[in-house]
Amino acid sequence: MGFQHPDISAFPEISLVIGDERARSGSGADWGHVYPGTGRVTREVRLASPADVDRAVAAARAAQPAWRALPGDKRRDLMFRLASVIESKAAEMSPLLTAENGSILIAGGHMSLDAAQKFRYYGGWADKIDGRTISTWGGPAHDYVMYEPYGTLGVIVPWNGPLFAATMVMAPALAAGNCVVLKAPELAPWSLMKLMEAIHEAGFPAGVVNLVTGGPDVGAAMVDHPGIDKIEFIGSGATAKKILASAAQTLKPVGLELGGKSAVIVFGDANLQAAAKRGLSGAVSANGQGCVNGTRLLVERSVYEPYLQMLKAMAAHVKVGDPFAMDTFMGPVISETALDRIDSMVRRGVEQGGEVLCGGARMEGDHGEGYFYPITVLAGVAPASEIARNEVFGPVLVVTPFDSEEEAIALANDSDYGLGAYVHTTNLTRAHRVAGRMMAGQVQVNGSGEAMTPCVPFGGMKHSGHGRLGGIEGLREFQQVRNVWVNLQD
Repeated sequence: MGFQHPDISAFPEISLVIGDERARSGSGADWGHVYPGTGRVTREVRLASPADVDRAVAAARAAQPAWRALPGDKRRDLMFRLASVIESKAAEMSPLLTAENGSILIAGGHMSLDAAQKFRYYGGWADKIDGRTISTWGGPAHDYVMYEPYGTLGVIVPWNGPLFAATMVMAPALAAGNCVVLKAPELAPWSLMKLMEAIHEAGFPAGVVNLVTGGPDVGAAMVDHPGIDKIEFIGSGATAKKILASAAQTLKPVGLELGGKSAVIVFGDANLQAAAKRGLSGAVSANGQGCVNGTRLLVERSVYEPYLQMLKAMAAHVKVGDPFAMDTFMGPVISETALDRIDSMVRRGVEQGGEVLCGGARMEGDHGEGYFYPITVLAGVAPASEIARNEVFGPVLVVTPFDSEEEAIALANDSDYGLGAYVHTTNLTRAHRVAGRMMAGQVQVNGSGEAMTPCVPFGGMKHSGHGRLGGIEGLREFQQVRNVWVNLQD
C-alpha cells in the first residue's frame, strides 16, 4: 500500500534568488529530488552553477554597503517583520519540511516557529551593537573597540535540518550587518525556497539574502570565491576538511558546526524512566539524523538491566511510518545510500560483540518503498568498536555499562567528537562536577535537546568543529573587531 506522496502543487517555484532576480531554475544540472517516504521523485530541479554563484556574490556585495549602513532599528524592524511572516506561513512550511527530507509533520510546525524565534531574538540585538572603551597606559590616549560585519557570507547548510541550520546562521549574520549567499542542499531544497518567499514578503532589500540551490560544485565555488569574506558550514567532517584546505589558499575564515557521537551518562540515582525516555530521543529526533543526538549511552551497572528493558519497551511504542500522519513519531532516513550505510554499520556492530535489543534490519511491508530503518539498540557495545566511535546518522543507539564516575567521564571523553553531552542524575553536586569535565560544546543535565534555543551558544570541540551559534557568542561569530587608539598627548 505504501505511504502518502507529497502534493507537489504546494512546492515553491523559485529555486534561485539573486539580487532582484527570482528564477525557477539555475544554469546547472537537473536534479530529481526524491521523497524518502516513498523513494519516488517529487520534482525535477535545475540546480545553480558556479556562474550563478558569481552573480549571487556580486549582488550581495553590491547590497552590503547600504545594509551595513542601515540603522540598527531599521534592521531590527525588518527582522521582526520577517519573524511574523514566517509565523504566518508555518502551516505552509510544515509539509515542505516533511516532503524534502522525511521529517515528521508534527515537527515541521516547531521548526517554523523556531526559525521565527531566531529572527526575533537577533532582531533584538540589531539595535544594540556597540563597542567599548579601554583604559590604556604608557601615555595619555583614548582607545576604543568597534564591532564590524565581515561583509558577504557564504552559508552552506545540510539536508537534515536546512531551515533550522540556515536561520541559526542567518539571523545573527544579518543582525550584525552582513549580506548572505545561501546554498540550499539539493537533497532538501523546499523549506529554504519558502524562507526566501518570506524574506521577500518582509521587505528585505534585494541582494541582502541570495539563494542558490546546488550540489558540491556550487559549495566549492562559494568557498573558492574571492568575493565571499567568510564561510559558515554546517555538515560532515569529511566535507569540512575539503573546505578548510580550499579556504587556506586565501586565508578565508571558516566557521564549522560538524558531527557528533554525543555521550549520555545515566547514573544509578537518576530518574530512570525519564532518562530512558530522553535516551530514546537520540534515535527518534530528526529520524536519528541529528548531529547533537545522544546516541552513545553509558549506564551505571547497578541500573543497566532495568534501563535496557525500559528502552526496549519504549521503543516498541514509537510509531515509525508515514511522516505525513499526525500519529507518526519517526520517519525515514534520507536515502537508499544512507539506509545501506546504517544497516552495514549495525551488522558490523553485532559482529564486534553488540547484542541487538530491538530493530537491526531494514523495515519491509508498507515501509519497503521508502527508506525506513527501525529504532535499533545495541547493548553491551565495546567502547573501542566502530559503531561506538563513529557517527551512524540514523536511529541507532549503543549502550555500554560503567562502574564509577571516573570511568563514565573517561568513556564519554574518549571520542574524536565533542558536540554534545548529556548527564542524568538527581545529585546536583555530581551534575555540576561531571558537566565541568565533559569535553563537549554543550552539556545538558537531565535534558535531551531543550537547550537548543536562540539565546544560548551552541557549537563543538575537537572534530565537532569550532565557533558558536546562538546568544551573544553567535552575534560575535559574524563580527570583526577593530581597535582604534588615539594619541591625546600631541
